[in-house]
Amino acid sequence: MDLWPLAVYLVIVVVLVVAMLGLSFVLGQRHNNRATGSPYESGILSQGSARVRLSARFYLVAMFFVIFDLEAVFIFAWAVAVRELGWTGYAEAALFIAVLLATLVYLGRVGALDWGPGSRRAASS
Repeated sequence: MDLWPLAVYLVIVVVLVVAMLGLSFVLGQRHNNRATGSPYESGILSQGSARVRLSARFYLVAMFFVIFDLEAVFIFAWAVAVRELGWTGYAEAALFIAVLLATLVYLGRVGALDWGPGSRRAASS
């Protein structure tokens, strides 16, 4: 197995990267103004700290989104190939959806879906 084309490609890539970085260093502007280091995005100057504390509910919503988004992807893939999969594929998809529904019922009973401040269940229950 000849690896020389891969080696030539690797050498060309390394030479190009070094050349681009070198040219940008040689030809780039050098200034150190007060505003150079300040963040600026879309014409709006930043205010406050970037270290914002987010509620745990934000992460819970993000996890639910990822879980149910992946569920939608798997069900869509099953729907595309439903004729080729037959009844076996139907049974597997039904089992998959049943497990997800059982998980959703469990999360509801545990209180993970209660969003309001007064709806938190007591830790002893």
